[in-house]
Amino acid sequence: MKKDVMICGVGGQGTVLASKIIAASAMEEGSPVHSAETIGMSQRGGSVTSHVRIGEDSYSPLIPFGSADVLLAFEPSEAVRNLRYLKPDGVAVVNTAATKPVTASLNDTGYDGSEMVAYLEKKCSCIFVNSDEVCRPFGSSKFFNIIMLGIAAGSGKLGIGQQTILAQIEKRVPQKFVAVNKEAFQTGFAIGSSGQN
Repeated sequence: MKKDVMICGVGGQGTVLASKIIAASAMEEGSPVHSAETIGMSQRGGSVTSHVRIGEDSYSPLIPFGSADVLLAFEPSEAVRNLRYLKPDGVAVVNTAATKPVTASLNDTGYDGSEMVAYLEKKCSCIFVNSDEVCRPFGSSKFFNIIMLGIAAGSGKLGIGQQTILAQIEKRVPQKFVAVNKEAFQTGFAIGSSGQN
């Protein structure tokens, strides 16, 4: 299998855990994996990106522009910023709920992500999901990263088995949160399977 997965968001959204689960799941299924992360500003709500490259032909951990099969975007402006990595027939899974950067909060720019979503609709194949809505039954947005994993897996574009990812969730999530995270994954998987936009 050969897959390039780009994950982007802002600090505190759980993007790094999502990338580690994808990488570990692919390795569990016998594929070589290279990964790289940019997390320098993550503690200040800055941009966070992870490159996960799966397969024999991936010699560098960084995904070339126009090569990502899947773009998992935890924030709409980050989706637009990283769209150049997505291949023409790739799919973007995009959170429509905006996370205001500090500058937008200070200047009251009115940023809500809607312009970004409208732009993405015209530019690529997208599965849109609103983190506020989908996380409401779980009582916390902390499960959104696992929901995003479920959507990617359910879409069929990730190429990694459902049970393999669930097994990695069991290994990498604190025991008391395993059951709810597995439920969150299944919620996302159902969204991805339906191709919901």
